Amino acid sequence: MIVTLTMPDSKLIDIFLMPGDYFVGDERYRVRTLLGSCVSVTLWHPALRIGAMSHFLLPGTGRKKSHDKPGIYGADAMDLLLRGMARHGVPLIQCQGKIFGGAAMFPRSVKVRDIGMQNGDYARTLLQQHGIRVVSESLFGEGHRQLIFTIRSGEVLSRQVPPEAIAGGTAGPDKEKA
Repeated sequence: MIVTLTMPDSKLIDIFLMPGDYFVGDERYRVRTLLGSCVSVTLWHPALRIGAMSHFLLPGTGRKKSHDKPGIYGADAMDLLLRGMARHGVPLIQCQGKIFGGAAMFPRSVKVRDIGMQNGDYARTLLQQHGIRVVSESLFGEGHRQLIFTIRSGEVLSRQVPPEAIAGGTAGPDKEKA
């Protein structure tokens, strides 16, 4: 007989990611963040229950620049996630990837290609380059997203709130699970 013991949600350790942050941990953690045009990538290994999450602001790399936050750029954030997962002995080919964010924060501005779209496309490319299967994504649209990643289950709750909901004080749409 196999008995699996899990922690109740009240015992999970909550981590909040600010822009440029990342986190790699085990099933004891739940990771949260808020996204606008930024993107979060989550990696999860179902058998080991090890997960990682980033919150990057810009596509590309900032390796030649000095930053307080090492995960500001997408390529740098992905490198940090991959190295963190490797330190935990996680075979990346067995990971599930999910991508969130990339919203248009100023949808009426058409002067430049939206940074959110660039970020989302860049995240897709990064996961593909590393051979990580994307099992879910919630990208683009307008407004911000609230994310909650429970590493124990691999579940990411994503709630997108349109700009008019913020201005008008309404609650926004229902949550979706990814």
